[in-house]
Amino acid sequence: MTLPHVIESGGTDLTKLIEHDRPRLREQLRVHGALLFRGFPIGGVEGFQPVVEALSGEPPLQYAERSSPRSSIKGNVYTSTDYPPDEEIFFHNESSYQDSWPRLLYFYCATPPDTQGATPLADSRLIYRAVDPAVREEFERRGWMVVRNFHAPFGVPWRQAFNTGDRAEVEEYCRRHRIECEWLADDHLRTRAVRAATHRHPDTGAPVWFNHATFFHHTTLPADVRAGLLAVLDEDDLPTNTYFGDGGPIPAATLDHLRDCYRAHQVRFDWRQDDVLVIDNMLTAHAREPYTGPRRIAVAMAETHVL
Repeated sequence: MTLPHVIESGGTDLTKLIEHDRPRLREQLRVHGALLFRGFPIGGVEGFQPVVEALSGEPPLQYAERSSPRSSIKGNVYTSTDYPPDEEIFFHNESSYQDSWPRLLYFYCATPPDTQGATPLADSRLIYRAVDPAVREEFERRGWMVVRNFHAPFGVPWRQAFNTGDRAEVEEYCRRHRIECEWLADDHLRTRAVRAATHRHPDTGAPVWFNHATFFHHTTLPADVRAGLLAVLDEDDLPTNTYFGDGGPIPAATLDHLRDCYRAHQVRFDWRQDDVLVIDNMLTAHAREPYTGPRRIAVAMAETHVL
């Protein structure tokens, strides 16, 4: 396996290549976990969405139950996470805190950064194997819980996260998706959801480490960001935090071990103009390096997987 598997242009149109060779490309994606199409004339964001539709056979999905600030570029094609360029974004599998998630993620490099700014990848199958069996067993037995607080000015506002300003709609969404929610003072919404930490890939049956338990834990934040938040918020009020599924704390040593497992399996490449990266979201975790320069990466999601 190579991550990502690189497919370079021979002067062909990418959508036509996909339409002609779709079954083989889908199989390569299942084997490698990510495909990088390089050197193809995409034609900007306008030409990116047809690539998504050619490989997935459907339009991009709306970004729902948001945990990161993103802006819509065109329809359901979004900016990559709008975090400050000097901050790292740690490894995660998109929407693994939900009870449904996109099977495929698409990234399009409209403008590469001047320095760094890669989207590092890590094979979720290898991470699963690398996690200490005792740690893995405890997570599989107890599950993991994400606690989210939506209260200004911290984190993503609940109206943006749930794409509605109607509290009753939020409550109904939470009921349907196995999320506990409570309204607190000053327009403060708190949610709790218990999820599985491991899954099996629906096509291959391969076990994968697939969760946000490490990403959402406050100890994974940059030290200065974490200190700033804890100076004004109790731990229970942080925008996101994680626990075992029964509410018990996750030991610091366990979180250090999990972060080490991700980093030990990371691979990176430098973005080039018009690169298109396709990720099997259950097979591959992704991250973001700090960067300098403009860096404009468009993102689309497709093919909902429902538990």
